[in-house]
Amino acid sequence: MAHETNQSTARAAVTDTRNASFDDLLQTLERDQDAKIDMVAPAAAITSVAGNLTVAGVEPVLTPSGVARADGAYRPTAVADEGIAEKLRIPAAYLRRMRAEAVDLYDLNVNGWLQREPTRRFLLRAFKGEPGVLRAWLSDGYKIIDHLDMLTAVLAGIRESGHPVKITGGDLTERRMIVRVESEHVAALAPELLRGYRSPFTGQTGDQLPLVSAGFVLTNSEVGGGKYAITPRIVAQVCGNGMTITKDAFGKVHLGARMTEGIVEFSQDTQERNLSLISAQTRDAVATFMNRDYVERKLADIQREAGHEITSPAEAVELVAKQLRFPDSVRDSVFSHFIRGGQTTAGGIMQAITATAQTLDDGDAAYELETQALSAMGIAAAA
Repeated sequence: MAHETNQSTARAAVTDTRNASFDDLLQTLERDQDAKIDMVAPAAAITSVAGNLTVAGVEPVLTPSGVARADGAYRPTAVADEGIAEKLRIPAAYLRRMRAEAVDLYDLNVNGWLQREPTRRFLLRAFKGEPGVLRAWLSDGYKIIDHLDMLTAVLAGIRESGHPVKITGGDLTERRMIVRVESEHVAALAPELLRGYRSPFTGQTGDQLPLVSAGFVLTNSEVGGGKYAITPRIVAQVCGNGMTITKDAFGKVHLGARMTEGIVEFSQDTQERNLSLISAQTRDAVATFMNRDYVERKLADIQREAGHEITSPAEAVELVAKQLRFPDSVRDSVFSHFIRGGQTTAGGIMQAITATAQTLDDGDAAYELETQALSAMGIAAAA
């Protein structure tokens, strides 16, 4: 039977979720958790055939649900191909081109570099299937922090803090999980920041509702797409625009001890240590970020630049887009939201960017755009 080499098929097996409720996100994570299989394999055990990665010789292990076998074929996602390119030092753009236009060359290059270092080991993260889906190709020193474990530990930390919060939405992509958390009690007035602004979503003005809420965003990658982090996020109640303050983030990189070959399983002690640390960091984050004094200090910092008048909106948006490398479609959307928002200041640029982020279908793109909003405001204010 011919192998399926279309990468869109691999992507289809990885659930992409945007603005999910907590219950929907949890259900998806539980389903994905059951489908996961992780293995550490030497290069000699891996072969590329028709663009699929075939693993052979990995010892099966007995699990509570039966015998787990890793041997088989796996279709790489785009994220997995990025890992292959990095670890084998094949230019990523060339690897993408070979997959799209000449899969025989893809096999030739991948197999050639694997054969040069047959004992080198890699961590392969996959979903089971016939064939399976290769989610990530990583170093055998990568420390696994799974989304479900991370979210469970974060919720435990929030409960222990005693602070009432709501999860306002979650995104799940091939690359990461993003969960937005907002305080139900801590808010602050921001009349200067919101003066003259009109929500492009509801038409309500910042003068009518000049409040912001304390919050934070949780991010994690299971596939090498960035560290686990808890980042403060101040949310304008009039529109839901989020100001993400990346410089104050709590975070932990995914680095650990080298793993032995075979299917990866963690002891209960190891899992409990990881989750205990995340819960403790969450308690610290709640105490720090869900605090009115913190919010008011950050508002004061933001408002120092936000009031700078923008006399040439088109030029200001073009400058920001060029420096931050926005795609043309994002640049055009930011300009449109700036005009509709009616706030002709550097703060209006920030609001236009965070509003645009809300409209994007791609969770990764939305998150990355929102994290650039404060930098964009600074660029516009300094122009």
